[in-house]
Amino acid sequence: MNKTIVERLFGPRGWTLLGIFAAIMMVLVPILNLAVPEGSAFHLSTYWVSLIAKIMCYAIVALAMDLVWGYTGILSLGHGLFFALGGYAMGMYLMRAIGRDGNYKSDLPDFMVFLNWKELPWYWHGTDSFLYTLLLILVVPGLIAFIFGFFAFRSRIKGVYFSIITQAMTFAAMLLFFRNETGFGGNNGFTDFKRILGFHIASPETRIVMFALTALLLIGFLLLGRYIVTSKLGRVLAAIRDAESRTMFSGYNPLPYKLFIWTVSAVICGIAGALFVPQVGIINPGEMSPANSIEIAIWVAVGGRGTLVGPLLGAGLINGVKSWFTVAFPEYWLYFLGLIFVLVTLYMPKGVIGLSAQLKSRFGKREGSA
Repeated sequence: MNKTIVERLFGPRGWTLLGIFAAIMMVLVPILNLAVPEGSAFHLSTYWVSLIAKIMCYAIVALAMDLVWGYTGILSLGHGLFFALGGYAMGMYLMRAIGRDGNYKSDLPDFMVFLNWKELPWYWHGTDSFLYTLLLILVVPGLIAFIFGFFAFRSRIKGVYFSIITQAMTFAAMLLFFRNETGFGGNNGFTDFKRILGFHIASPETRIVMFALTALLLIGFLLLGRYIVTSKLGRVLAAIRDAESRTMFSGYNPLPYKLFIWTVSAVICGIAGALFVPQVGIINPGEMSPANSIEIAIWVAVGGRGTLVGPLLGAGLINGVKSWFTVAFPEYWLYFLGLIFVLVTLYMPKGVIGLSAQLKSRFGKREGSA
């Protein structure tokens, strides 16, 4: 089933849809936002550009989760940590880029001046370099995921035990980042960004460039995911997901395969977090909350895990509904989200992407019995 979906989505029709998506995101949206006057009915406001960009960042995270859960059977409830680490790395660069334009006119970030810090902590050194920041975005989530995954997978921790441990790891990191003395802004995190690579971060042109880059990377990671799952590596990962013991008896050691896809998934999440922060304008420890990581799993389940495109649809649908629901009925959002997850689990086990095939199968059986 999963292989059929992947092949169909990346057949001639799938490539056409992907090309249309790229044209809309990298050509049409910039034109509607920058070239069409604000008074026009065809103008796309900055609010919608930011909202769509945020959802695309979440879609990248959902894709990363699908690689480990949908194709390898590893349910992580800690991917919010990797997303936040990438965001914090980018946030450190953006805070350094403020320079003396902050409220305290100091070379130190405002929150450090407020907390009476006298100098930068050692781990902040070099974060004024964009290239060094890119290295942090890739290395920090990847290294933490590699170390954690090595010991967890070597100990053959899996299933619900692995999920609980990843959630505990994320919660511990959140508590650490909440502390003011760690040097990450405490409860408030990082905000009030001014520039990125010398360009004003709030200007429409800068936002559109970041928007287009997000769309380009989303497409790139989707193609990378396709390459992985259709390769021999992908077949081994699927074998580990379906019958890990049998895979071991066939001569394959699951450790390097699981560790590889787990680390790649973490790095993708870190990149998504780095794209998220300059477009949303804030990063704080709340991004590491266990609830956020659980929500990532819900995106994948709603869209259809093990399908690549399904999780992207799930992230878009859930976050689109969330943007409206949290304004209209904010106190009921979590109840509604839980209801969605229960209904999808009971009645749409293959998610939105598999709904058409599920309906065809059900109505086909009724016609046959009639």
